[in-house]
Amino acid sequence: MAKQTSSQTVESGHQDVVHDVAMDYYGRRMATCSSDRSIKIFGVSGTEPPTPLATLTGHEGPVWQVAWAHPKFGPILASCSYDRRVILWKEGPDNEWAQMQVFMEHDSSVNSISWASYEFGLCLTCGSSDGTISVLTCREDGSWEKIKIQQAHTVGVTSVSWAPATAPGSLIGENLGPVQKFASAGCDNTVKVWKYADGNWKMDCFPPLTMHTDWVRDVAWAPNLGLPKSTIASASQDGTVVIWMQRKEGDKWEGKVLNDFKTPVWRVSWSLTGNILAVADGNNNVTLWKEAVDGEWSSVTTI
Repeated sequence: MAKQTSSQTVESGHQDVVHDVAMDYYGRRMATCSSDRSIKIFGVSGTEPPTPLATLTGHEGPVWQVAWAHPKFGPILASCSYDRRVILWKEGPDNEWAQMQVFMEHDSSVNSISWASYEFGLCLTCGSSDGTISVLTCREDGSWEKIKIQQAHTVGVTSVSWAPATAPGSLIGENLGPVQKFASAGCDNTVKVWKYADGNWKMDCFPPLTMHTDWVRDVAWAPNLGLPKSTIASASQDGTVVIWMQRKEGDKWEGKVLNDFKTPVWRVSWSLTGNILAVADGNNNVTLWKEAVDGEWSSVTTI
């Protein structure tokens, strides 16, 4: 018998389209962002409706994405916008939020942001329509190291997603220490994997992962519990979601179409254990997909 999924409608208070919703590490707070140029913070507790806590203003264009940092660094939220800015917001006493840092590293809209695992410190990756990716890392003295990957996706970067720090295979004794990798997607219809080695970011998949026939709208790297394989999901304007798998470090990535939704697919998101994938498509449907033992994927519920 299928488990019933409960849902709750939230009045966001935004005056325009809501582009992103992000829960914090503990699931107690929720951030939303919108074309109305604002970010809103809500308190979340059980079955009660979310409580509005704060409205953050400072961007001068639509805000595309928000991302919470790990709580070990304190209550920090990152946001990116069409205005080319990435802003880090920090909460002070009495739920007062202030701009902690403003980055102007890009020449065009910043479309996606992703925090690295806390093992690598306060480190944020940003993807822009100017085709570049910036990696921003806070040093011990509070200054920021800024590394830029030029021409990451020539027509523009749509999405970035960090890999888990846990090295693939560490559960079965192949622990090589934490790995610094992330995936990116772009308007060139490809997904790319990047790895940090010898002080530089280099592409870690040759050739780029190519199965989509239109813009790749989103990419999400699945959590890894120490098993040898690595998994990435990509969603495209062409209506498909592809599951990319690397059996073990160094192997070639293999792609498999999860489903053709016959409408653009906007977002993909993994569960905490990495065994369920949520897919949001252009028909306003959110479907949950699960992999069976034989490697086949099936839809388990529609929200």
